[in-house]
Amino acid sequence: MKLDDIARLREVRDPQCSPDGKSVAYVVSSTDVKEDKANSHVWMVKYLSFTSSRPGKAKGSQIWLLDRNGGEAFQLTELKGRLQGYEWAPDSKRIALVVGDPDPEEEAAAALAESGAPAKPKPPKPIVIDRYKYKQDGQGYLLSGRHSYIYIFDIETKKLDRLTTGKWDEAAPSWSPDGTRIAFLSNHDKDPDRDPDSQIFVADAKANSTEKQITRDGSRAGRSRPEWSPDGKWIAFLESDEKKYNAYNMDHLAIVTADGSAAPARIKSVEDLDRGVSSPRFTADGKSITFLVTDDRSVYPARVPVAGGKVERLLSPPIAVSSWNSAGACSVLLSGGDTKYTEVTAFENGALRQLSRQNDALFAELALGQTEDVNFKSKDGTEVHGLLTKPVGYVAGTKVPLLLRIHGGPNGQDQHSFSTERQFFAANGYAVLAVNYRGSSGRGMKFSRSIFADWGHYEVEDLLAGVDHVIKLGVADPERLGVGGWSYGGILTDYLIASDTRFKAGTSGAGTAFTVAFYGTDQYIIQYDYEIGPPWNPKAWETYQKISYPFLHADRIKTPTLFLGGERDFNVPVQGSQQMYQALRSLGIDTQLIIYPNENHGIMRPSYVRDRYERYLGWYDKYLKKAPPAPNAPAQR
Repeated sequence: MKLDDIARLREVRDPQCSPDGKSVAYVVSSTDVKEDKANSHVWMVKYLSFTSSRPGKAKGSQIWLLDRNGGEAFQLTELKGRLQGYEWAPDSKRIALVVGDPDPEEEAAAALAESGAPAKPKPPKPIVIDRYKYKQDGQGYLLSGRHSYIYIFDIETKKLDRLTTGKWDEAAPSWSPDGTRIAFLSNHDKDPDRDPDSQIFVADAKANSTEKQITRDGSRAGRSRPEWSPDGKWIAFLESDEKKYNAYNMDHLAIVTADGSAAPARIKSVEDLDRGVSSPRFTADGKSITFLVTDDRSVYPARVPVAGGKVERLLSPPIAVSSWNSAGACSVLLSGGDTKYTEVTAFENGALRQLSRQNDALFAELALGQTEDVNFKSKDGTEVHGLLTKPVGYVAGTKVPLLLRIHGGPNGQDQHSFSTERQFFAANGYAVLAVNYRGSSGRGMKFSRSIFADWGHYEVEDLLAGVDHVIKLGVADPERLGVGGWSYGGILTDYLIASDTRFKAGTSGAGTAFTVAFYGTDQYIIQYDYEIGPPWNPKAWETYQKISYPFLHADRIKTPTLFLGGERDFNVPVQGSQQMYQALRSLGIDTQLIIYPNENHGIMRPSYVRDRYERYLGWYDKYLKKAPPAPNAPAQR
């Protein structure tokens, strides 16, 4: 897989069954290299709705309709404000919309433009901040007085009405099967920023309704979009762990009566799995709930009776599926594999049948590296699991350069789904190790929470044990070890190069090593306060110093390291990369800092995505293959 091949990949996502179960729609995103942007198109396998900000009667993101039998798409809504989501009523005559309050400055600018009056540049107004949590990546500064509400839009009359009259944010509307009620999420706490635990409410599907809370306030954290039973008597949802452990969350399946007459209850057999679940949905007969289970490098579909009982696994690992959707006889999901890109797949009679073939032609041209499970013991005897991808054409017994590529999160997992990064490096002669270190999901609550307020300890031991294991297998050349990752993977890269000098090259993306300096500057204020505490607390201050050892002891680092970040990243601000770059530069260690203009935490512009791959490969080749570096530029592949 070469760089040009990456630009040819077509990302398939969001498969949806039509209400009658006879058709499937899905989104395909592709790269327009010339325009340096990603384009998304809806594919259909009568009318199809989608959101777009294309020019129309009203500016901003609106709902459009497209007759799949032919004709041009036409704009359905003329909303003022930010359209954040929508849900069709069962009879297709109304839509529940989530709309954010409009920005007064943007409205004024739009009105001036429409008037035709000459525009005079005005300086932006000062940003006034008074919220506890005031930053969010991709959104920017979170300001008081702006909310998101649910509206009901009538297709025939084009009338738009607010569902409720409250002053709290509302999200995730879900229509009851008969279309008379809407369940949704909202947080009515006095200070939702400090207690971000949304509850489920139900309201009559008409203007100015009074909502009823059907879940209970308490120590539990957030809840997911409500899912109705076919008879409208029950609602299934996901409930996360206490907010104290939000960074290591594992969602649990729960149900509650739709009228709130009984307390919500988790389904014990699902909770006993000790695994996170997702995508709950009632079966057509209402007797069972289907869901996805994240389990040790796999994600598989499962089913459990509503009344409780044994969980039935519907497909066996290794497998990684997502985005499960069903209606009538239609059941679709996304499925791929270590050497197969994700495509839309029908789930029928306990088996998978591929529907879309957006990437088949490309993959017929490619030679790919083989991936295998690796299991090993960490320093304290804990069993740790991971994936090892060998170079394309690998010959058994050959020692090759090894890249330890670390996933972010930490609450996530490397799994049996296609990894462009692993295959790109495998195509260029590298073995790639991906380790599900402690803190990852898929191995249970204790495994995930074991790094609570103790960052850079067990993760480092687990990762180094993985490297040692691959060296013992005779695959990795111990003199040619590289490391890298993004987000928490970048943070762990900083920990590793400050803990072990064997790594000859590192790439640290969107990381940080001086944790206390990020208190109040990123989006994780709740985690800092609940997990560690404020820096002025003496015990918390000791912890901050302990977990900031890559920066406070940067003089231990010998690894040449490339640091990268997005200029507008509010998740892990680029100052983390700047600080580590400056430390290594001051110490005389070979280093470089790359900042991607106007990018958030995830790098999205196609030319920057390509640039990042080029720089990764150029940096690793320079130190692990001893290739001569190009002046001020990465190697080209």
